Amino acid sequence: MIALYVILGVVVLLGLWLMSSYNKLIRLREMVKNAMGQIAANVESRWDALKSLIDATKKYSAHEAETLEKVIQARGSVNSSSSVKDIEADDNMFTQALSRLAVVVEAYPDLKANTLYLNTMDKIDEYEQDVKNSRMIYNDTVTRFNRTMLVFPVVLISRMMGFTEYEYFKNTEEKAAPPSWD
Repeated sequence: MIALYVILGVVVLLGLWLMSSYNKLIRLREMVKNAMGQIAANVESRWDALKSLIDATKKYSAHEAETLEKVIQARGSVNSSSSVKDIEADDNMFTQALSRLAVVVEAYPDLKANTLYLNTMDKIDEYEQDVKNSRMIYNDTVTRFNRTMLVFPVVLISRMMGFTEYEYFKNTEEKAAPPSWD
């Protein structure tokens, strides 16, 4: 009879541990999704600021503004379900559009001195910093999730329940230095 109670106790403890581990993985996965959502929100704000710059460019060069607006319309949207590759592709499109805009601004000194242009560039700098900070938070959150998921014996549950590791944002030379608009 005592053996039955011991076995039952072990089964209950194992069940509680399984449930606790699974719930922890779910909480951490949701934190990763939330961190990606923060990146997506910052990326959207950055694109909105670029759109404001394009609007300011219209009176100087309607053709270039139209071309840049097509780039904005062609880009994919990012959200909390986006992958690191999606965000990096969006970053590349943003960088190309901003580089093209910089060429236009160089041709129009009045635009470069325009208060709207200067204020918007300051906002883009802020959004760039926000995106960078959001990526660091995302990577920290991914580290917590991946580490929890891969540690024995939780790895047995995580693999059985279909959890997979999340990918990190990697630092590149372009991302290491803040953008320069001068």
